[in-house]
Amino acid sequence: MSYSPHNIRNICLLGHGGNGKTTLVESFLRMTGVIDRLGKTTDGNTVCDYDPEEIKRQISISAAVAPVEYNGCKINVLDAPGNFDFAGEVAECLSVADAGVMVCAAKGGLSVGTERAWRLLDERKLPRIVYISKMDEDNIDFNSAFETLRETFGKSVAPLVVPIWDENKKVTGVVDVVHKRAFEPAGNKRKEVPIPEDKVSVVDELYDQLMESVAETSEEFMDKFFSGESFTYAEIMQGLRAGVKDCSLVPVVCGSSFTGLGTLMLLDFIVDLLPNPLEGVPASATNKDGEHEDFIVSQGAVPAAFVFKTMADQYGKFSFVKVISGSLTSDMTLVSAASGQNEKLGRLYIMKGKKSEEVKELGCGDIGAIGKMDRIKTGDTLCDQRKFIKLDPIPFAEPNFSKAIAPKTRGQEDKIAAGLGRLNEEDPTFTVVNNAETHQMVVTAAGDIQMDVLVSKLKSRFNVDVELSEPRVAYREKIRKSVSKQGRHKKQTGGSGQFGDVWIRFEPCDSESLEFCEEVVGGAVPKNFFPAVEKGLREACVHGVLAGYPMVNLKATLYDGSYHPVDSSEIAFKTAAQLSYKAALPEASPVLLEPVVELKVTVPDNYMGDVLGDLNKRRGRVMDMQPVGNGLQVITAEAPMAEMMTYAIDLRAMTQSRGSFVQHFVRYEECPGPAQEKAIAAAKAMAEE
Repeated sequence: MSYSPHNIRNICLLGHGGNGKTTLVESFLRMTGVIDRLGKTTDGNTVCDYDPEEIKRQISISAAVAPVEYNGCKINVLDAPGNFDFAGEVAECLSVADAGVMVCAAKGGLSVGTERAWRLLDERKLPRIVYISKMDEDNIDFNSAFETLRETFGKSVAPLVVPIWDENKKVTGVVDVVHKRAFEPAGNKRKEVPIPEDKVSVVDELYDQLMESVAETSEEFMDKFFSGESFTYAEIMQGLRAGVKDCSLVPVVCGSSFTGLGTLMLLDFIVDLLPNPLEGVPASATNKDGEHEDFIVSQGAVPAAFVFKTMADQYGKFSFVKVISGSLTSDMTLVSAASGQNEKLGRLYIMKGKKSEEVKELGCGDIGAIGKMDRIKTGDTLCDQRKFIKLDPIPFAEPNFSKAIAPKTRGQEDKIAAGLGRLNEEDPTFTVVNNAETHQMVVTAAGDIQMDVLVSKLKSRFNVDVELSEPRVAYREKIRKSVSKQGRHKKQTGGSGQFGDVWIRFEPCDSESLEFCEEVVGGAVPKNFFPAVEKGLREACVHGVLAGYPMVNLKATLYDGSYHPVDSSEIAFKTAAQLSYKAALPEASPVLLEPVVELKVTVPDNYMGDVLGDLNKRRGRVMDMQPVGNGLQVITAEAPMAEMMTYAIDLRAMTQSRGSFVQHFVRYEECPGPAQEKAIAAAKAMAEE
């Protein structure tokens, strides 16, 4: 069935891992008759957690789409992982969602995942509903959970639901404050019950507060409110929708996914209060002239779609899209805004977890998938030739947890590269670099869990066992004083021999690559041998004398020597230059240079002391501290790269996952004594291996 964009809701479920997002999707599907049995993450039989890695670990790893049809509306539910290693999946979902549903647990206090979800929705100015889950568990405290939300996020947080307790403090039902009706779960349905007498005054008080919120949405409503007139039902819903849309009102509902308590009420509020795709926040885009403009979803315009996720399995590749203009049909030809090439669309599907249902058309505002679009990648925009548009790329966080990856069996490097390339199509949040200097393949991910998942997938999908190790640091070497040495190569082999003799002065300079000069007088070394001397030195500079790292900031001046009219050759002078290099540099006060990175660490104020102390232990230098609002500070610091290998994990541990950072290489600096000795010992041990 095709839905008008007015009857579509695209919502993203957000929250801390373990708060019940995937189970809430199961409850949606069960209460609307799509499935007849509630799946459990512990049993590995939920609709949204279908990947073998998700079943094994009992957590969501990738985002999943589950359409829910309810009261004439299609609700595309985007179930995003709660673990921070998979924040890229959250970014993909938020790029196409028109609103968020934040799922919080009824006990255990406010989790960092809830704080982060709120911040992400704020950044994108997306409306939201807060759902307090697991109301069927023992010792829950709805009032405490609600008060914590209000203290943290402000007075815009307003309850639309009141739980009903029995004498054993067990939640048995919920009261809808807007409609002043109470319900209890009854299988796949709900049964209306009278509002308990002790709840009537509470419901009336909350209703009056909601009417104040409605009044604040327009001057007309404000006048009506102060004149003592009651709002009509249509006016109440209009006011609540306006408040939710501009984020001045954040409704709070509660329920239990296992019993179905409150599930249908949450669906009611999603349909009644959250915006449809035509009312969503405009996307930022670039037109054919390269100018930025706001792009609003439009039903009657030429077709366009945004690719927000890619999924590849043994059956093929699916490109998940949101139709942002017009409608899509299979065999339609659109232009890829990234490459400028024409792309003929494959078959169209509606995805329900891992299951796909083929459709003839995807309507405006809807979310679906296109099959076998091999050249299309996550973040691409597909548009009509008549109207070029390119939506801004998905803002993925920079990965900063690196490991060197190598096969356990030699000769399988190509297999690893091919496997990681395929996995990178699905998950663009990690990077792979072949470091020519350290001769390692380095994978950089968001954290250790994402890294572990990649290793598992290489084994299960591509049948290659790998091992991880700390990436080698690309040190440099330089000298600190001037030294002159002779290099003399003389060898007699039967007939003609080899003879080359040079005097070279080595001194520090600012140039990163070798600076070669000559000051030979009187033809002591013929000019035709100068290039051979330079070539010998350049080859020698690849390996320094301390630990074999490249030599930089070196000036070499050929100023004297001698030659033999018969035995001298280019190879002889090249060898002589290298002998001079090896003799001189150990006496020229060589020193190791280490790479230094600039860090920008964002942390809450109350963790500043721990973070600063830890940076000092890592030989870091704090350059600046700036408050950025919401109780956060950005610390700018510089630190040696060698000390930052585990920082992504350590920072999370120090800040309870509230801290984040980015780092970039800035320069090389002289390595202090103890660190230099450690690096030289490691290099020698590696050479012996």
